[in-house]
Amino acid sequence: MNCDLIRKLRLEHGWSQTGLADKLCEVSQHPTVTRSDISRWERGKRAPRPFWLRHLATVLEVPLTALEADPVNRRAFISEVAAASIAPIVASDLIEHGFAAALTKRPTLDYWHAKLASYGSDYMSLGAAEIQNRLTSDLLVLQQQMDTPGMWEVAAKLMTLYGKTFPGADGSKAVNWYMMAANAADRSNNDSARVWVRGRAAIALGYEGASLSVAESFANQALAISERPSLGRLNALMGKAHVAAIRGDSRAARTLTEEGRRVFDAAGSEDQESDYAVPLWRMNVFVSLLAARLGDEPAALKAQDVAAKHLPSSLPRFATHLEMHQGLMMVRAGDRSGGIAYARGALDRLPPEKHSLTLRMLMSEIEDV
Repeated sequence: MNCDLIRKLRLEHGWSQTGLADKLCEVSQHPTVTRSDISRWERGKRAPRPFWLRHLATVLEVPLTALEADPVNRRAFISEVAAASIAPIVASDLIEHGFAAALTKRPTLDYWHAKLASYGSDYMSLGAAEIQNRLTSDLLVLQQQMDTPGMWEVAAKLMTLYGKTFPGADGSKAVNWYMMAANAADRSNNDSARVWVRGRAAIALGYEGASLSVAESFANQALAISERPSLGRLNALMGKAHVAAIRGDSRAARTLTEEGRRVFDAAGSEDQESDYAVPLWRMNVFVSLLAARLGDEPAALKAQDVAAKHLPSSLPRFATHLEMHQGLMMVRAGDRSGGIAYARGALDRLPPEKHSLTLRMLMSEIEDV
């Protein structure tokens, strides 16, 4: 059981151990859990029974399997990859790739940095399945080389990207990978990497509207590690802003967005086409969805105009994001059938191989409003 996560999420909600016990009693309608029980769970002295574990997941807004998971270690890294069961890649190919790398000259850190840059660019245009297939193979090789801080940094960033390839229906898998990535980043002893991995997880979950407490926890961790303006800090602020917007706290969402704009002004990217970059168009994609969620049509339309003006034509998936944001605005304005049809039409016009899991989750959000 992930004892530390229970404590972290409890604190993110601002609850004492007694407060969490009260929430559990209220939700379960079984007034039998106490502050002492919470304390024992958080210290690992006792594990909650399955009945309470399910209610903990509900109250803390986290997938059940995230509470069941243990922190990352080397053995868990390889077993998690091996358990992914990627259908298009047969086991023999993976084994052959791993042994071929082990029997020849080991790839250097520069080689892995080049891989990292390539994946950052490819993620912007390729589908989730193709990225996941390639990453599975490379992660199996990389896990044999986790003997320097530099390798842990590369692994942390690739693991973060790997987490984004899992569907919303299996959000727990993505959360577990983000947690492993954060632990891997800590082993890099590089604060910039530690902030980036947590910030990227926060904006991924916040933008998708998934596992809000986990998104907020990652954001707060990133913001506490370093106050230096960076893309990691920017992602953390915008991820936390989306969490606030979804929860209906418009004041907090707007305050966080303004702080995010200040960080963007100091640390925004010149690179236009990488998952490791936040250029002007991408910042405005973040703001566009945020404003749509808040029902702020003028701000949403302004952000969409800026994003569309600067968005490279080679990235049609993100143009689809902007169209779907318009569909969300229509639904929130009262035209539910028209908004859903508009968003569905935008998604259907994008070739299926370019669909992302984030777009599918956004479609579900629009349909569920």
